[in-house]
Amino acid sequence: MLKSAQTPKDPEGRMSLGDHLRELRNRLMKAVGAILVVTIVAAFFYRDLIDFLIHPLDGCSAKMNGATGGEKCIIAVTNLLSPFGLAIKVSLTAGLIGASPVWLYQLWAFVAPGLHRHEKKYSLAFLGLGIPLFLGGAWFAYTILPTTVATLQSFTPHNATNIQNVDDFLNIATRMVIVFGLSFELPLILIMLNFGGVLSARRMAGWWRGMVMGITVFTAVATPTTDPVSMLLLAGPIVLLYVMACVVAWLNDRRRARVRAADPNSSLSDEEASQLDLTPAAVDAAEPIGAAAEPERVQQLDDIT
Repeated sequence: MLKSAQTPKDPEGRMSLGDHLRELRNRLMKAVGAILVVTIVAAFFYRDLIDFLIHPLDGCSAKMNGATGGEKCIIAVTNLLSPFGLAIKVSLTAGLIGASPVWLYQLWAFVAPGLHRHEKKYSLAFLGLGIPLFLGGAWFAYTILPTTVATLQSFTPHNATNIQNVDDFLNIATRMVIVFGLSFELPLILIMLNFGGVLSARRMAGWWRGMVMGITVFTAVATPTTDPVSMLLLAGPIVLLYVMACVVAWLNDRRRARVRAADPNSSLSDEEASQLDLTPAAVDAAEPIGAAAEPERVQQLDDIT
C-alpha cells in the first residue's frame, strides 16, 4: 500500500494562502482550547477568586448592620443575575491570564516562520520578557488597590455609608490590572525599536520631557479612578522602566559602535567602493592536459536525427 508523501516545508517559511489559513486555524484552536481549559478549571474556584479580588475592600462588611458610619462600607450585590455574571467574568479573566503563555506562544509560532534566524532569537527573548512584565504590572495594580480604595473611601461623609457593588468594583479592578499590565510593556517596545535600528538611545533620552508628560497624561486617562494617588503610583514605575529602557538602548548602541569601528568599510558612504584585499595568493600547479583520461564516448543518436 502506497503512502502519500507529505509536502516538504519551505526552509524560508513560504506558504500558500491556504496553508496560511490552515496554520492560523490550528494556532487559534490551540490558543482558544488552552483558554477554555483554564477557564473551566477556574470556574470551580470562582468563589475563592472573587474573595481574592475583593480583598482590597478589607474594611467593608458583608452585612448591612456591620457598617456604623463613614469609616466602613458595605459589600453588596444589587442584581439577581450579578452572581452568575461575576462567576463567568472572573473565570474568563483567570483563563486569559493563566493561559497567556500558551496563546502568546501560538501567536509567536504563527509569525516566526517569516522571520530570519536573528529575528527569531530576538522575538523569542522579547516574548519571554513580555509575559513577566505584564504579570508584574498586574501584580502591582493589585498591590495598590487597597491604597486606592482607602483614598476614595476617605471622601465619604461621616453620616453616610459607602455601599460597594461587587460587580462595579471588579470592573475597576480588572481594568486597572489590564492597564497596568499593558503599560509595563512600554520599555519592551522601545527596546525592540532600538534593536531593530529604528530608534537610538540618544533620541529616546532626548524625548524624556515629552515621555514623562505623556506617561502622566496616559495614567490620568487610563486609570478608572480620579484620585492622584493611583495616577502617581502608576506613572512612577513606568517612568523608571522608561529610564531602564534608555540604559539598555545605550548599551546596545555602544556595542554596535564597537562592531562598526572594527569594520574598515563601515564609514564609507553608499557611493564609495569598499576596500578589497589585493594581496596575491599562491596558486597550485596546473595539471597536464594529457594526464586526464578522455571519457569514453557513447554512441547515440543526436536529437536532430
